[in-house]
Amino acid sequence: MYDDINDELKPWVEMLQSTAVEDRLVAVKTLQHMGDEDAIAPLIDALEDEDTNVQKIAITAIWELTNPIAVKPLMACLRSPDEEVREEALSALKELIAPGDLMMLLDYVQEDNFYMQLNVLILLRKIHDAQALPYVLPFFESEQEELRETAITTLRYLNQIETCPPALTLMNDESPKVRREATLTLGYLQDPEVVQLLCGALTGDPDWQVRRRSAQSLALHKDPSSIPALQQALADEHWQVRKFTARTLHEVADESVIPALIKCLADEYSDIRRDAATALGNIGNPNVLNALQQTLDDPDADVRIFSQKAIDKIREQQGVAS
Repeated sequence: MYDDINDELKPWVEMLQSTAVEDRLVAVKTLQHMGDEDAIAPLIDALEDEDTNVQKIAITAIWELTNPIAVKPLMACLRSPDEEVREEALSALKELIAPGDLMMLLDYVQEDNFYMQLNVLILLRKIHDAQALPYVLPFFESEQEELRETAITTLRYLNQIETCPPALTLMNDESPKVRREATLTLGYLQDPEVVQLLCGALTGDPDWQVRRRSAQSLALHKDPSSIPALQQALADEHWQVRKFTARTLHEVADESVIPALIKCLADEYSDIRRDAATALGNIGNPNVLNALQQTLDDPDADVRIFSQKAIDKIREQQGVAS
């Protein structure tokens, strides 16, 4: 069957045809260990073995050979009903897929198979090509939550996409997982409604992770119109929302948020106290020096360090020696 296989490989390749699973496992493991490029064809055939353990080892062996000839056979593994086989194939393809494979991926993503669609959406992130956008957009309306979540995440990886109105609608998706990914993606979009949507999510979404990610995305936009929402979010019930809000206020803040930031200097979480001190230092109003001074005996060393930096920065801006 494999006439050009060298004598060293031949017994193991022949063992791959055994009816005993144990023999085939030994054979495929040995071929993996040998790492011989001449074994690529029998290893590709082993991807169709009836035993999933043989399939997984064959995938790993092919992955280690890094031969692009295996890309299409590995793509077929993405349809496997076995989760571990799909995951191993996806990991291998992430290494083997190249920009020249874009058209192939766009063909596969239209296949009526959930697993294939899901994994191709992930693989498209490796290529970053905006040509994929028309093929990604239909998944925003999928009945499958996982496909909507994966598609909106993939949008973040496509180059030169600055506006995408269909993506904005996912900020109201019924699934928190979809809204979380949509929130991060909006950090990279420039649609006129983006900042308003992020502010609304920051102050009103029931999922704390959406609120936290809204603060992260607002840090990328640095839009002064977000300051009132950020000020409100400093009092959020979840500490991570308060933390990332205070951190965003490093980038965009004015004196209107000073009272809320001063209150955060007494927050129970040291990360928030530290980030609030930094934000106050960036605002530069000397009226906060007394409040910052009181944090120099904070039990957390980082808070003391960043408070002192904020004090020094304000004094430097005011031309007063520290």
